[in-house]
Amino acid sequence: MVEYGIPILYTLFVWWFSTGIIMFLDGLPRKTFPWSVAGAAVLYGLALWGLWASSRDMSVFGAYCTFTCGLIVWGFNEITFLMGYVTGPRTEPCPPDCKGFRHFVHAVETILYHEIGILISAVLVVAMSWGEPNQVGTWTFMILWLMRLSAKLNIFLGVPNLTEEFLPDHLAYMKGFFRKRPMNWLFPWTVTASTVVATVLVYQAVQIAGTDPHQAAGLTFVATLMTLAILEHWFLVLPMSVVPLWRWGLKSREWFRRLDPRRGGSRRAGPRAGGRVDAGGRTRVGDDDATPFAVADPAASATAPARTRKISRVIRSDGTTLTVALDRAPEARLSEGRLSEGRGRSSATAVPAPVPAPVPAPVATAVPVPAASLRTARPPGR
Repeated sequence: MVEYGIPILYTLFVWWFSTGIIMFLDGLPRKTFPWSVAGAAVLYGLALWGLWASSRDMSVFGAYCTFTCGLIVWGFNEITFLMGYVTGPRTEPCPPDCKGFRHFVHAVETILYHEIGILISAVLVVAMSWGEPNQVGTWTFMILWLMRLSAKLNIFLGVPNLTEEFLPDHLAYMKGFFRKRPMNWLFPWTVTASTVVATVLVYQAVQIAGTDPHQAAGLTFVATLMTLAILEHWFLVLPMSVVPLWRWGLKSREWFRRLDPRRGGSRRAGPRAGGRVDAGGRTRVGDDDATPFAVADPAASATAPARTRKISRVIRSDGTTLTVALDRAPEARLSEGRLSEGRGRSSATAVPAPVPAPVPAPVATAVPVPAASLRTARPPGR
């Protein structure tokens, strides 16, 4: 069991930790991005060298080394994408009437450079171990690439859980290419095919137990990684959120710090003219003081600190967003609203329109709010 248990635990840890650390770095102030990318570039170069140096190492250590190096190479591409350095030629959402193949082309344009960067990295990974016996790093990178591409296609075609919480504000224009729907035609095929591959990998790993420790470790790594990728696909359609797994990685986000009553954020950043409040949808997330509450933006519920009552998003005219605690979640379209921010807590109140228009749960509805009705002030007693 140790032969398989340790590689499984190692894969689980590096998958969880590397995802969280990328989220954390991406949530820091943008002035830190060059340093993060520079550090990732150094690790990228070292990982490519590690793939080459370990390509003939058929020990268990060689499997660990190349697996880790493959993950680091992949992580570099993720960091450059999420920090906005390598995305695509299109940096704006589609017009409202855009659909069909034209919409797909626009979606490709938003991530084109990123995909080219992944292709270049794939060529380098293959080249570093070409013709050598240790191919664990290559398997690792290819599984990550193919399964991430599958996830992107499924999100474009439509799934219930879009995981928008992970997308930083400077990439908010990409949300226009996310589609929310119960299911799409591609999902069953991708999950079935990947499950077959994972089953074959597990079978091969079991078959060589006790005969080839390197191959057993390598196959366990890639089988576990494939299983996690399949699980991530299921999280796109199951009624649950994976956000709590990486709650610690989101603590660097500005909106998270503003919501958390245990952290003292004294910086003020009220909405500018032309802002709007998103409201609609009812999602229960707890009742700290025995008072039931709901959230106006269901997608953000899992990311809110435990003591937050209600949350919504105020979208500024420059496209950035601020997530705030709501004093109450209206079920009608808004005609006016007020936002107040103080040390350690933000709150917002909204007044229903004179002619209410109920919003079906849990779909969020965005309605413009007169700029004059949005006022920033420090709450009394603060």
